[in-house]
Amino acid sequence: MAGKVRNLVNRSGRYHARLVVPKDLRDIVGKTELRTPLGGDYREALKLLPGAVAQLQHKIALAERKAGQGRPQSGQARYPLAPDQIALSHYMQRLAFDDELRNDPRYSAISIDASLVIRLREAIAGRATDGELEALVGFEIARFRAAGNIDAEKGSIKWREIARALCHAELEALARAAERDEGDFTGTPTDPIIVNAQPPEEPQKRVSLTRLWADYTAMRKQAGFMRDGGRRQAVAITSLRKFLKHDDARKITRKDLLAWRDNLMKTLSAKTVSDVYLSTIRTLLGWAVEQDHLPENPAATVKQPKPRKVHNRERGYTHAEAVKVLRASRVYEPHEDEHGYIREKPQLVAAKRWVPIICAFTGARVTEITQLRKEDFRQEDGRWIVRITPDAGAVKAGGYRDVPLHSQILDEGFGDFLRDANAGPLFHNGVGPESYIRKSKQISNQIGDWLRLKNLRPDGLQPNHAWRHRFKTLCLELAISDRVMDAIQGHAGRTAGDSYGDVTLKAKIDAIAKLPRYDLS
Repeated sequence: MAGKVRNLVNRSGRYHARLVVPKDLRDIVGKTELRTPLGGDYREALKLLPGAVAQLQHKIALAERKAGQGRPQSGQARYPLAPDQIALSHYMQRLAFDDELRNDPRYSAISIDASLVIRLREAIAGRATDGELEALVGFEIARFRAAGNIDAEKGSIKWREIARALCHAELEALARAAERDEGDFTGTPTDPIIVNAQPPEEPQKRVSLTRLWADYTAMRKQAGFMRDGGRRQAVAITSLRKFLKHDDARKITRKDLLAWRDNLMKTLSAKTVSDVYLSTIRTLLGWAVEQDHLPENPAATVKQPKPRKVHNRERGYTHAEAVKVLRASRVYEPHEDEHGYIREKPQLVAAKRWVPIICAFTGARVTEITQLRKEDFRQEDGRWIVRITPDAGAVKAGGYRDVPLHSQILDEGFGDFLRDANAGPLFHNGVGPESYIRKSKQISNQIGDWLRLKNLRPDGLQPNHAWRHRFKTLCLELAISDRVMDAIQGHAGRTAGDSYGDVTLKAKIDAIAKLPRYDLS
């Protein structure tokens, strides 16, 4: 992808070479930027740009010397150029200098040194020593170094590459000079290192991975998702930043992500690495590409194979298991500690008492029930209805749904509990919507821990989803329409046709009424 040419600007249809003066040199230079006009033709401006920029960089270099009392440049190059870009710049400067010298009639009478041509060809072929390269183009290397284009140490591979590139440029410039001596000023370079050199592009701006994540989560929350701010997925962002030791999303490569994945696999399961870490980064960088923050998604093809899940039993509670949980829930009482105090909060006690039976007759996710508020319940024509809504926390499908309550829930005394409850959350003590999701998840986890400690969670069963599977099984046995059971549980339709027509509250009431009661005596 071609980028913006560095140091080239267009002002009112005219091109200019432009160089920003470093802040610490502006008092010496007297300006914040330097410019040289290049005319109105883009191609001609590109030809003139290297020489013009070199002159501007020379002015900066003079200011640096003045500021540092003549000390040579150290550290990284301020305006780094690739060897082919240096060759192109030197070639253009040589031609410009040739034009200037031809104003003196004595210049064209000077013949080209044949031995110099031989030495340049030997250097290009790689047969020149460091000393011979220094003698040929050492002055030019020093000039580019002073301009901040080079930081290679003498004798290094990079230094020799730059020196040979300059020899290419010298030889091409001599060829043009010989043609001009014969009156031919139409010659163009033939050496690939000059012909194929591209003008330097503006350095790409850093794209903060942390900022990308903040913008992405803000967008998702605005759309009604990620109400918790992506708390679970945020661990992937933190982990990747620590592993890479930088925060620039532009620098992330596929190789980086493969190494990160392999490192994660040392401590995490394949499922967690795939479904949480890689999935989060893949989605985030894909979104960044859509928003034109990044040119490509390096995580697009980075995957982690997962072992196929093997189920050694039903995924939902059996009837006997469901009865066992509901009976334990029905008689649950909090225990006093050795000092006679009840440490368990009333909201958790209520959750253990009512959440299992509500899940049994609604097929809802446990966290959708633990986040319910008193105001989410209402009566219509003598029927109790609960609205499962994102206003109370998180709803996976994104929108609200109304679910009728089964008569057994009310016969157990839930109506009285609801009447005596204070406004707000019934099963957690969160204050304000920003804490509802976190609090409801905590209560959900505590219910799961209670089931495990009481041996009410069979092996191979996920208690927070077992009620959903059991509800679906019962609906299938009772021949309840797929559309109706999906509307009750908040599952998306399977086909485009499922989006036509509405599942009415009456259809849901009729379906819930068919569910058999549990014998909890």
